[in-house]
Amino acid sequence: MTVEIELKFIATPATIAELPAQLARFTTEHTAPSKLTNIYFETAENYLRSHDIGLRIRGFDDQYEMTLKTGGKVVGGLHQRPEYNVELKKPVLKLSAFPKDIWPEGCKVAALQKTLAPLFRTDFTREKWVITYGESEIELGLDLGEVVAGELSEPLSEIELELKKGNTADLLALAAEIAEHGGLRQGGFSKAARGYHLAKGNPVREIKPLPVFQAKPKATVEQAMAGMFELALDHWQYHEELWARGDKLARPAVLQAVETVRQILVLFGGLVPRKASAELRTLLTDLVPVLEQKSADAQEVCFSAAYLKCKLVLTSWLITSGWTPFIDDKSAKKLEGSFKRFSDIMLGRTAADLKEAFAQPLTEEGYRDQLARLKRQIITFHLLSGAYPERDVAAYLSGWTELQQAIIQKQLALEDSARSQALMMDAFWLNGQPR
Repeated sequence: MTVEIELKFIATPATIAELPAQLARFTTEHTAPSKLTNIYFETAENYLRSHDIGLRIRGFDDQYEMTLKTGGKVVGGLHQRPEYNVELKKPVLKLSAFPKDIWPEGCKVAALQKTLAPLFRTDFTREKWVITYGESEIELGLDLGEVVAGELSEPLSEIELELKKGNTADLLALAAEIAEHGGLRQGGFSKAARGYHLAKGNPVREIKPLPVFQAKPKATVEQAMAGMFELALDHWQYHEELWARGDKLARPAVLQAVETVRQILVLFGGLVPRKASAELRTLLTDLVPVLEQKSADAQEVCFSAAYLKCKLVLTSWLITSGWTPFIDDKSAKKLEGSFKRFSDIMLGRTAADLKEAFAQPLTEEGYRDQLARLKRQIITFHLLSGAYPERDVAAYLSGWTELQQAIIQKQLALEDSARSQALMMDAFWLNGQPR
């Protein structure tokens, strides 16, 4: 088994054309383009996909390799997944060659193999450069081709950076250097994910609401903070992909994801000094007005150097726990404390802030002035409420969400009634005071 650590980017034609010249400043070992074919397998019941398993056979110059990837972790565009590889003499599945302990409990491997069939394929050329960077060796692969499932297909134009030897920090630093010229965006969907989607008939992908963050039982404050950033990045990455593919309704969700990152920084501002995230805060602040423009062009924004830099700085800050050097002993102790206790305290403060803002009926202008605060605090409730019954949380949030919509739609009569209703909602958190 190996753990695959890589960054995936979608590249513009201009960036691809300039890539060799960009890489000339590094120490590299170049491999000429070669043609690769990957055939992915699945059962009629989608058994592998339901267990977050990907299975493929790769063909290269009459050589074949069977690969199985199990559930891993994706933070922004950084993919970390356990990977098992077996060489084959011919392109025929041989599941018994994999370790027995990698399969889901109760899986009968021989029976599974009989039910597997080709589902989709990827055909592309790959050109490679192995780059010596810092203390690491990093493989940069340029993949050009297509994903095909039956009569459906979509193009591949990707640059992948894979850590072969060394550390993740070097991988992220190299990505930041290459990204300075623009023309790249982090790929939200892997080749396999795109193939599975095409195999389903390429249905329209839906806009997703911001989920309520669910921390692991007995999570520390620091663990929950990291989990929140991952949630925000997932929300960002998914909707960026939809926006870049032409869904204009996804832009507000991208903006919401960026605002969520900013609110997480505010939420933990008493524990993580501002200087720990100074660069990230500046990049996020600069990005918000760009995303607020209804006329913003997805291709122009998502492939810009500033946009990608913001995401890479956030990913790097999260992966390397970039706040750690700035934490004193007092804050470190609080970060090791109970997230549940932290949530109860902060939920009370959030509710008090909204009650102060909307204690009295406001003018139309007054509601407008409080809209930004309301949006921020609704996000805060999404981040802090995971430990409580979903129905109670949803009911409480609905009151404030209805007020937000009334303000956005400039419905003054509805604003006053929604404000009153929101203030009457019972607190659902520990030590919350019923209205």
